[in-house]
Amino acid sequence: MHRSRLGSVIIDCDDMEACIRFWSGALGVEPDRDDEDGVYVGLTAPGGRHIFLQRVPERKTAKTRMHIDIETDDIQAEVRRLEGLGATRKEDQGDLWVMQDSCGNEFCVLGPVTDGFPERAQTWEP
Repeated sequence: MHRSRLGSVIIDCDDMEACIRFWSGALGVEPDRDDEDGVYVGLTAPGGRHIFLQRVPERKTAKTRMHIDIETDDIQAEVRRLEGLGATRKEDQGDLWVMQDSCGNEFCVLGPVTDGFPERAQTWEP
């Protein structure tokens, strides 16, 4: 018998400072740890999920095969907030926006789909 679960999410960053600014602002958290050589910076997202930003030398060149979904009760307001942090709109899919962070990594902004919303959601002021 054994147990397992999703441990953390790793985001590749060719511009670590830009990724730290964007993802810290997007999640409303401060970086909480890094390794000695500065390859990884950790963030603890609301709900306790660990996200690590990983320094890589190359710029993203192809579609991201995995991505993060950001759930919200106001898609347009959240898209605008994230743009203010450096994200760009990539594709309006009607019920969600595909966006890119400052290093070109795709993520989606969509309405609530998981349990625990709004109790475990961050509140943002306009």
